[in-house]
Amino acid sequence: MTDIASTPPTPSAPLRQLADLPCPAGLPLLGNLHQLAPTQLHLTLERWAAELGTPYRFQICGTPVTVWTDPELCQTISRERPHRYRRFTPIETVLEEMGCNGLFSAEGVAWEPQRKLVMQALSIPNIKSFYPTLNAITERLYQRWQRAAASGAIVEMTQDLKRYTVDITSALAFGEDPRTLDQDGSAIQEPLALILPAVMARINAPFPYWRYLKLPGDRRVDRALKEVHQYVRQMMQRARERMRDDPAETPRHLLEAMLRLRDAPGSEISDDQVAANILTLLLAGEDTTANSIAWAQLYIATQAPLQQRLAIAARAALGSHTVCPDYAGLKQLDLFEAVCTEASRLRPVAAISSFEPLEDVCLDNVHVPAGTTMFFLSRPSMLDERHFSQPEIFDIDRWLRERDTRTGNHDMRAYLQFGAGPRVCPGRHLASVEMRLALSTLLASFEIELMTDSASIKEISAFTMVPDTMPMRLKARH
Repeated sequence: MTDIASTPPTPSAPLRQLADLPCPAGLPLLGNLHQLAPTQLHLTLERWAAELGTPYRFQICGTPVTVWTDPELCQTISRERPHRYRRFTPIETVLEEMGCNGLFSAEGVAWEPQRKLVMQALSIPNIKSFYPTLNAITERLYQRWQRAAASGAIVEMTQDLKRYTVDITSALAFGEDPRTLDQDGSAIQEPLALILPAVMARINAPFPYWRYLKLPGDRRVDRALKEVHQYVRQMMQRARERMRDDPAETPRHLLEAMLRLRDAPGSEISDDQVAANILTLLLAGEDTTANSIAWAQLYIATQAPLQQRLAIAARAALGSHTVCPDYAGLKQLDLFEAVCTEASRLRPVAAISSFEPLEDVCLDNVHVPAGTTMFFLSRPSMLDERHFSQPEIFDIDRWLRERDTRTGNHDMRAYLQFGAGPRVCPGRHLASVEMRLALSTLLASFEIELMTDSASIKEISAFTMVPDTMPMRLKARH
């Protein structure tokens, strides 16, 4: 196992410096900058990993960036946060500028109190008590799909699923449902969609030009941020009015909990930090879960036996209902979460994780100075026979309980889509519930057909890894 501490090299493997690592050919001064299209970043880094092995480095105007694929090392580094490692610094800088520096990007002492609040809001008991709202929003998703099936319209699934997750996250975060599923355009969803791609572009930019020169795209992003922040501030104001007019012994949602902490004597939390965490939850809740479900639908639509199996399982679990009627019934929908998990193994929404050591460390007999950017690629280890048997095959059964006694490799530690260590994703249970609900509702009532060649669907790096399109035609099942 890789040694995290700064220790002498072993005799058989002398200590290497960053300059000793393999590096793709580049240009003088620019290094590899001209080869790094932001929307294809994960694909470029994966290709270089296959060609050069890992760890390797690439150069950005003379600055080395290291790339790794060892999942055990990523697990260990995740556990060593925040005292020895932090996220890639530009993530916090860019999100701070955008007013979005919440739980995801906060470092050091600012992280712990925010973590407690968000973990409480997204705990299993809270999700269970929130289930009637989840059921009602999923019913609206079903009705939207029913109208599309009746009219023969092609559904852009990524957009419908983002409406679904925005409605759920908004209702959970501040007790108000924007009902974006009832609209073709949304005052909140459309500006939200611009933010994460802008974050991706800015954290990878060699120079923060937008601070000095606003291009048309930057002005669109600024307008989107203004709209979203106004929306969040309105929610904060209404929550304060409800707390004043109808006091409750315990907070009714995440925003009330944050506002109580904000207003407590001696609190060091500001309104800006409250707003940043609400916006972080909106962005994360909308994007990652929606795209994970969309990638799963790609495999379902292109594998008829799988689709039939899921349809039978969904109808057996739901009975006469269009949506799983109660929280207890989710236990019967393991198959649907397994589809999303297996899709995320092959199409990881979290394709790249980034860290920086806060002190000099020795990793794989490489001396890594403090502040060195470290990118971890998640897909190579999930496609490695050492971690998953027959890794190229889409096999949902590898994730189900009845396969616990299987022979062959199944290394859960190589699956890092929800992170690891103290910074593991606090919304993973909510994501599991949404996956089970959306897919079981879809497959119980509709046949789905992909309306484009599956090979033409492109993977896009937009902070998360997303499909550029997922057009489906729905047909009611009888």
